Amino acid sequence: MDKINRVLVLLCVILVTAAITFSLTYYFVEVRPASLHAAPAGDPQQGYDKLKEIRSIIDRYYIGEVDEDYMSDALAAGMVEGIQDEWSYYIPADSYGQYMETMTNSYVGVGITITQEDGAEGFLITDVTPDGPAYHAGLQIGDLIVGVDGQSALELGMEETKNHVRGEEGTDVTITILRDDAKTDYTITRQSISVVNVTHELLPDDVAYIKIRNFDQNCARDTIAAIESELAQGAKGIVFDVRFNPGGMKDEMVAVLDYLLPEGPLFRSVSYNGRESVDTSDAACLDIPMAVLVNKDSYSAAEFFAAALQEYDAATVVGTQTYGKGRFQTAIRLSDGSAVNLSIGKYTTPNGVSLVGTGITPDVVVEVSDDEYMDIYYGRMEHADDEQLKSAILAVK
Repeated sequence: MDKINRVLVLLCVILVTAAITFSLTYYFVEVRPASLHAAPAGDPQQGYDKLKEIRSIIDRYYIGEVDEDYMSDALAAGMVEGIQDEWSYYIPADSYGQYMETMTNSYVGVGITITQEDGAEGFLITDVTPDGPAYHAGLQIGDLIVGVDGQSALELGMEETKNHVRGEEGTDVTITILRDDAKTDYTITRQSISVVNVTHELLPDDVAYIKIRNFDQNCARDTIAAIESELAQGAKGIVFDVRFNPGGMKDEMVAVLDYLLPEGPLFRSVSYNGRESVDTSDAACLDIPMAVLVNKDSYSAAEFFAAALQEYDAATVVGTQTYGKGRFQTAIRLSDGSAVNLSIGKYTTPNGVSLVGTGITPDVVVEVSDDEYMDIYYGRMEHADDEQLKSAILAVK
């Protein structure tokens, strides 16, 4: 009897094991779509085939709803990210308008700039456009935006908070501000905002201080106007401040350099098709002591602006090492209204030097603490306390 029982138990184990094996085999075989023809390694078709394979799995087995527009944007963004170029990125169709507004230094909103700080209850206002709607409503640098139209700013995220603050001209937005531990609602009417990208003032000892925030549209016009205004007031030296300047349009930068520098090359570039071009300056120039302030957040056109002045021995570069960008991009519009901002060429200084990975080494290196760095960024530092600015002033006196 015991022998029979052992045989029965063994048969049961065999049957159960077989059933489990069958079910597992069925599961793994069943969820695998029909094999696709393998593409050679490095062949773009391999990536397309993988996407088709993943999509077939989603279509067959995913139990949720698929947002096709979101998936399309995610796939596009992932493809651009996959080229591993930090300067190239995808622009969704609903963000293209904002992208163009940034390029033209104008937008519809309330006239504030915000950033995110770790642990903050909202988004910090770092700049308020003079004479703009937010300025007249009473918003201040240092305020925290904690809500927009009754929605939590942190839950929205920074980009969506920006989107909610912007809107159609003439419409209202209610922004909840946290200041001194008290929350206050401000209802503000949106209007067209022109970003002031160049500011200037005459410092003691007749030194002009000209801050260039970016090299986007109208930068050359505004910078040259600022220079001429300061010269008319008796400026005998100029300090250009391009710290935290993210760059911008090459033509705007070249126009400023052409005004400042004598005849010669200003900017060299090689496009994706191997075409080389050199932008040059005419003989007219500005003969006055100059300095340029830079830091690690001076990018692209800001770096090449400083590099050209440095190579012509026309200005003293003061501050800290710049980032080192050496590729230029263009936004290529897609059929659905989205775009790809893609690196399509590389550029060098007038002397043919690439700044990739190195940036510019200042003639006068002046380090600052992390706290001082942020005070300069937020505009909280007085000129008298700015050691980099003081060194630049000394260089032109």
